[in-house]
Amino acid sequence: MTDFNGRTILVTGASGGIGAATVRHLTAAGAKVIASARTLESLTELCDETGAQPLTFDLTSEQSIKDALEGLDLWGVVNCGGYGGEIATPQDTDIDVFDKVISINARGALLVIKHAVPAMIRQGNGGAIVNVSSQASLVALTGHISYGSSKAALDNITRVSALELGKHNIRVNSVNPTVVMTPMSAWYWGREDIQGPFLEQMPLGRWATVDDIAAPIAFLLSDAASMITGVSLPIDGGYSSR
Repeated sequence: MTDFNGRTILVTGASGGIGAATVRHLTAAGAKVIASARTLESLTELCDETGAQPLTFDLTSEQSIKDALEGLDLWGVVNCGGYGGEIATPQDTDIDVFDKVISINARGALLVIKHAVPAMIRQGNGGAIVNVSSQASLVALTGHISYGSSKAALDNITRVSALELGKHNIRVNSVNPTVVMTPMSAWYWGREDIQGPFLEQMPLGRWATVDDIAAPIAFLLSDAASMITGVSLPIDGGYSSR
C-alpha cells in the first residue's frame, strides 16, 4: 500500500529537515523523487545519498516555478518549502515580512500546484498532493501572526484544491506538525522560557522529529490513504486537542 514504484513525486523544501526526511522515506518506498530547493549546493548530499533528482526554483517567482515544472510528468507533490518569518504581535509586525511569509508559504505552494496539476491531469493516473502546514493554522500561538496566517491560507488551498481535483482522482491533504527542532525553529522554541511552558501543555510532552512528520506524509501520498482528501492532519502530540 506504500509502494511508489513508477511514481514521480516532487518534494519542495527538500534541503530542510522535514523535506529531506520525506525524500528519504519516499525513495526508500520506490518513488522517483525530484528534490527541489533554491540552490543545487543545498541538495547535493541528499541527492547523492538517495538518488533523488535535484531541481532548483524560486517559490516567490511564478515564472521560475513554471519553467522548472514544465515537461515534468509528476504523479505527486509535497509542498514543504517554507519561511518562518518573525515573532511579532499584530501591532508590531513588519508587513514586508508578512508579505514574504505569505508569498512563500501560501502563494508559492499554490503556484506549485497550479503548474504541476495540468500534467497530472493529462496523464490520467490520478495522484496525490500533501501540503506541509502547521499547528499554527489550527490554534493561536503567541507571536505567530504571519506564519499562522500563511498556514491557515495553505489549509484553505488544500481544501479547495481537494474539491476541485477530486474528479481527476487527485487527492490533496495537509499535515499540521507541531515544532520540529530544526535550525529554523530552535532560535525561538529552544528558549527555556518558551519550550518549558509549551511542552507542559502538550499531552505527549515532546517535540516532533522529522520522521514523525515524513511518515504521515508518505502515508497520505500512498494508496493506503486512497479515500482521504481535503484533510488537515494535526501531528502535534495532542496540543490542538486541548
